[in-house]
Amino acid sequence: MKGVRIGYLSTTYHTSFILIGTEWIEKRMGTSAEWRLFPTGPEMMKAFAKGELDVGYIGLPPAIIGIDKGFPVKCVAGGHMEGTIFTAKKDFKALKELGSVEATLSQFKGKTIGTPTKGSIHDVIIRNLIDKSGLKDEITVRNFAWADQILQAMEDGEVDVGVGTPPLAVLASRLLNAKIIMPPHVMWPHNPSYGIVAIIEMMKTASQTLEGFLKLHEEACNLIRTRPQEAAGIAAKTIGMVEKDFVLEVYAVSPKYCASLPKEYVNSTLAFVPFLLRTGYISSSLSEGDIFDAGIVERIHLEKPHYEDPGVLA
Repeated sequence: MKGVRIGYLSTTYHTSFILIGTEWIEKRMGTSAEWRLFPTGPEMMKAFAKGELDVGYIGLPPAIIGIDKGFPVKCVAGGHMEGTIFTAKKDFKALKELGSVEATLSQFKGKTIGTPTKGSIHDVIIRNLIDKSGLKDEITVRNFAWADQILQAMEDGEVDVGVGTPPLAVLASRLLNAKIIMPPHVMWPHNPSYGIVAIIEMMKTASQTLEGFLKLHEEACNLIRTRPQEAAGIAAKTIGMVEKDFVLEVYAVSPKYCASLPKEYVNSTLAFVPFLLRTGYISSSLSEGDIFDAGIVERIHLEKPHYEDPGVLA
């Protein structure tokens, strides 16, 4: 395999920006990396279906939907848990003030919630939460092609709430005086905000390349946890449009970074399947073996998972 074709998102806390900025793949693996930016996970899955990618950074619901359609991919490593944030202007009350999810969501009756593309992890989590609270017909969910458009829609008054990644929450706080209404662990415990997906063929014919990549991914996860100043500096320079302090703030919103695939991560992912099936996102029930192949990451990650060990981010 001459190089690795990697799909990534604009999400600040993904290790993609560290691997791009350090050129570890080129310098330490001795192979080339072709990075391709996507607006959302569902769009990335379309590229996998066309055979245009080898590896991708993606929330697990879009991957499940793609696997159900027959796309030849599996999740081979984790990356982060609990990265879906519910943010709104300070006129609204937070869960800790109202005491229950139902009461918190009820204040948004007749309101509109902005979230990324249909089928993204954020879309699935908020729709599930609204559905469970019996408010499906009383709250509107509006999907955006690019996650970055949600902030502008909040500013323009087109949506009342933003449900998306930690960068959205930080920007909304800075620019709109917004606050986190509901912590991510309440919305969906241990949710797999992103993992590493790879084509099945790569596991067979280029397993050493994939193993090398996952080792670097785990090293970058650890850099975020234990040396966030250094990690944030690299990410900010790579992105080019954000400051180091912004990246640090994003890291700290939900400091659960690791490449491992513990049972909490896997079980939380599998919990999406019944909702996706019931709501028509997928057509068949998928098993752990359909979605995951943990063989390589279990071989290289011999320590305990780091998701609950935020390092100096705590």
